[in-house]
Amino acid sequence: MEAAITFERPGFVTRIKGMLGVDFYRLFHTPLFYIFLGIAAIIPALVSMGASAETAGMFTNAWQIIAAESPLYVISDMGEYANMNMVFLFGGIMVSIFIGHDYRSGYVKQLFTTHAKKEDYVISKTLVSAFSMVCMCVTYFIGGTISGTAAGLPFTVNAGSLLCAILGKMLMSLGWASLYTFINLIFRRKFGISIALCFVLGTGIPVIGAAALVGNSGALDIFLYGASVQACLSSDILSVLICLACSLAWTMIYNVLGSVLLYHRDVY
Repeated sequence: MEAAITFERPGFVTRIKGMLGVDFYRLFHTPLFYIFLGIAAIIPALVSMGASAETAGMFTNAWQIIAAESPLYVISDMGEYANMNMVFLFGGIMVSIFIGHDYRSGYVKQLFTTHAKKEDYVISKTLVSAFSMVCMCVTYFIGGTISGTAAGLPFTVNAGSLLCAILGKMLMSLGWASLYTFINLIFRRKFGISIALCFVLGTGIPVIGAAALVGNSGALDIFLYGASVQACLSSDILSVLICLACSLAWTMIYNVLGSVLLYHRDVY
């Protein structure tokens, strides 16, 4: 008798590695990725020039272009938001364009015809998008350092707090990427709405509104924007842990919701 031929289905790690390989290949061969890296590097220069031309004294230290001095749930002027947090805004736009292209090009239809695990798509898109935002944080840091030097601002800072601030913002990229991925799965056929919603949530308007009513409450740290403000120039290890915990928690929530959505709605 001939032996029966069996086919072993690939495991989770194998599937994710394959999906990530494709997504990273597409990312590195997409000019848009490098354009956004360039934008992130240029933003600090634009901010510092604006400060010099219109609001002299807005920055007294070069590192204020990177992060606020202390946690700010309520912003009194744009100078307090004009730091690395802006990466999250442009990151949302980039995620919207990437996922929108997946649907417009027919890539999703082809993918789900041969790759049944919808959660793999959500996880892969989240991780690749988070990686993109981390890269934007790096180019923003480089641009901010150059801009601070050109503006003649002092670089005095607690090195440990600065490191914690930058690390906290990078860790928050994962949570923001999961949120933007989920939004774009909901409004995958309405590109304008997804862009607008990503922008509104990225600015933290809902949390800022809540803070205006309840004050600078630490309870707001359970939200992505609330935890993001902990990444400031007075950060410490606890601040980093808050960013990590919030980012991981919302990543799990949004990935589960995104996977459920894809399983129960028309993905095309």
